[in-house]
Amino acid sequence: MSGRLKKTGAICGAIAASIFLLPGAALADSLIENVNGMTLDAEGKLIRFAALLVDDEGRVKQLLDRKGKRPREVDFQFDGKGRTLIPGFFDAHGHVMGVGFGALTLDLSDSRTLDEALAKIARYAADNPGKPWIIGNGWNQEIWGLGRFPTAAELDGVVPDRPVYLSRVDGHAAWVNGAAMKAADVSSSTKSPSGGSIEKVGGKPTGIFVDAAMTLFEAAIPASRPVERDLAFAKAQEILLANGVTSIADMGTTMQDWQSFRRAGDKGQLKIRIISYASGIEDMVAIAGPAPSPWLYEDHLKLAGVKLYLDGALGSRGALLKQPYADKPGERGLAMLGSAQLKNKMSRAAMDGFQTAVHAIGDRANDEILSAVEELRVTYKGDRRWRVEHAQIIDPVDIGRFAATGTIASMQPVHQISDRLMAEARLGPGRLNGAYAWKSLADSGARLAFGTDVPVESPNPFAGLAAAMTREDADGQPFGGWMPAERLNRVQAWQAYTYGAAFAAFAEDRLGTLEPGKRADFLIVEQDIMLATPAQIREMQVMQTWIAGKPAYVRK
Repeated sequence: MSGRLKKTGAICGAIAASIFLLPGAALADSLIENVNGMTLDAEGKLIRFAALLVDDEGRVKQLLDRKGKRPREVDFQFDGKGRTLIPGFFDAHGHVMGVGFGALTLDLSDSRTLDEALAKIARYAADNPGKPWIIGNGWNQEIWGLGRFPTAAELDGVVPDRPVYLSRVDGHAAWVNGAAMKAADVSSSTKSPSGGSIEKVGGKPTGIFVDAAMTLFEAAIPASRPVERDLAFAKAQEILLANGVTSIADMGTTMQDWQSFRRAGDKGQLKIRIISYASGIEDMVAIAGPAPSPWLYEDHLKLAGVKLYLDGALGSRGALLKQPYADKPGERGLAMLGSAQLKNKMSRAAMDGFQTAVHAIGDRANDEILSAVEELRVTYKGDRRWRVEHAQIIDPVDIGRFAATGTIASMQPVHQISDRLMAEARLGPGRLNGAYAWKSLADSGARLAFGTDVPVESPNPFAGLAAAMTREDADGQPFGGWMPAERLNRVQAWQAYTYGAAFAAFAEDRLGTLEPGKRADFLIVEQDIMLATPAQIREMQVMQTWIAGKPAYVRK
């Protein structure tokens, strides 16, 4: 553990000890006072308070204004020194283990050119001579300005002797070298699997494998050991808490992921709250059996449903479109599931009360999932909260169908910032009206849930808040915002990152706001989030993160 982490852990431990190790403290209330407290309620109304009373079970007991009578007997009083206290963020879409593994393996997300990436790969290989495979992530040929995908030959030039497997930033394509293809027994005769594509030139694989074609390497890549997985989870939890994420919907939980979460819970080391969506029907049944799991470890873990993939991503041209790609005529993306397959899987989950969260990026994919919901809701009645993950490109004629079917649009505002130029190239100027259409969806009555898609994007929710409000990047471009009519106001954006995300996971009865009876998960920040400019919000840092009324992270 680094010196910084040791110091941070010591500070957290000291605060926790002062609160909870006093005689009788485990059975009494704690008072967090002298704060500029604020939360939204279910309707989006702003509630301000100056003190927060937390009961012995870590729930909000009472919100007090400046004139409110303070309790006479509490075991601990924490002075917020006038700083702002807000609910912890609920990331509606992330990949917890991906965060940890991404931080512990080769990260190419800061590479601005192909040559820079190749140099970094070479250094990593030289620094890790004992690794049988070089595993990494984060490359993006769009940022490099290549106008094409990178190749196996380019990788062979820097690492010829060991397999290299590098995931694209969106996780929908892999870049491998010749040794990796040999290890996976991939050759010119290998055919693209359904829902995937092997990029070839002259009949030979170039080293790029899109979506389902990535599975060709699963058996060859050495499996992570439990101790490595637990280390990755600990790292992920540390990163998320430092960014103010107190709850997260984990999209694509495998049995191995679930076991890591359970081991942390059994050891009392599970701090963040995780609502899992299993990686397919098999994992759903293996993890939870006949029904969604109960809340475990005092509301820290729950298996709520299943994550399904309907298409790929825009960056790898896997997003399923109604019309061909503007920059590659004839290509319309990849269907990961046929219409009947999608409805069968959704039906299998729904019949046992599991929630479905379906990845759909292209306009045709969004049309497909909405059509499936329209058909299935006749049979599966009640509050189902069907979810569409990403919902990035929607035909304007389909926007009203979200509200009409009660389908939640689980979106990531930072994708609009990262993808803007690529979306323009992929779609052309005449097909952008339904792109990242947050305001249109909100105005139609659809429910929004916001997240980051970490580790595809930064885990920092403040950047997403600023993006939702401005549709400008960190440099203020384009001035006035990209398609500014789709900007949200401050409250709409903030609610989608808190109550909206909790509602999307059937967790609004205990998470998402700081109303009495809910878990006391909150952040302490320097600035008033209701008064700060979008630029100031983007730069906000979390000073402290508290879970159930206990400090879980303190910035040094």
